[in-house]
Amino acid sequence: MITNKTSRMIASAGALALGLSLASCASDGSAGDSISVVFLAASSQNGYNQAVYEGIEQRAEELSKELGITIETKIQDGQFDANTQLSQLQNAAQLGQTDAIVVVPHDGPALSAAFPLASETPVVSVLNPIGPDINKMTPQVEGVVSTVATAPEIGAKLQAEAVVEYCADIDPCKIGLLAGLLNSPLDIERLNAWHEVLDPHKNIQVVGTLEGSYDRDASLTAVSNLLQASRDINGILSSADQQTMGAQIALENAGIDPSSIFLTGGGGTKEAVQAVLDGKWTNDYLSFPVTMGRAALEQAVNAVRGEAVQEAIDAHSLVDISPVATKADIEGSGFVAEWNG
Repeated sequence: MITNKTSRMIASAGALALGLSLASCASDGSAGDSISVVFLAASSQNGYNQAVYEGIEQRAEELSKELGITIETKIQDGQFDANTQLSQLQNAAQLGQTDAIVVVPHDGPALSAAFPLASETPVVSVLNPIGPDINKMTPQVEGVVSTVATAPEIGAKLQAEAVVEYCADIDPCKIGLLAGLLNSPLDIERLNAWHEVLDPHKNIQVVGTLEGSYDRDASLTAVSNLLQASRDINGILSSADQQTMGAQIALENAGIDPSSIFLTGGGGTKEAVQAVLDGKWTNDYLSFPVTMGRAALEQAVNAVRGEAVQEAIDAHSLVDISPVATKADIEGSGFVAEWNG
């Protein structure tokens, strides 16, 4: 009888042999070589995840030509569900299904339960790390070879510091916090970072902590309700551009000029960048999903080919612009937003 332990040993040995074979064949660039990469999206319906996959496909096509091999990619929908994505990760790692995995984790700590995988399939994480520490970008579990991201506390603190600067001469300065999912490890970390920066400033009053669900309509409703009690609000700090768009509509519906308060988002969508350029938003925390997807695919291919892999790639380092960008930062920078929210 073959035990689970024996099966895993057989699978691991087979995967290692496959990886060595691919690396050996790829090194001579012979025709017919192929590498398959599965992209596990937190949600394939989400614009950010779609943009990451766009970058993956772009770089796969380029590397196929450069290396003289075929790099095939496919996407799976995690449906913003931790258990669904965990099952997909485990299944994708079964021997023979794929050579490498790129994932945007819905819940990075929960995904660590998939490791060790059934085969030695290299995994690259984008946006969030996989493991218990959401701010640690270097691999935390065996099998994750690289993470393309910036620690969420870094971006959140940069956003909050911009609020502090805006509120310097306002007392009280009433701020609404618009998070994504209040039970998500990512958003919990962002909220904690916001409070760490804001709370020491006694002139800043947090008048509400809202759940925007990364959705324009949900955020429109949440902010509309907040404005009924706090019409004299001085700013809204949001973790996502889709949410800030909803907040902007809520403000306008209430007869409040968005440009008259502090308003920011996160993501660097085309709509958000235009809102900053139009003066409606104070700034935006930029993200670069297509560029990040390109970097992730390259690291995955390097891992399969037995070449050097960067264990952590800071997303901020991939482009030459301030992460929290104002109109002055964007104008003349040549920066082009990479996705629609």
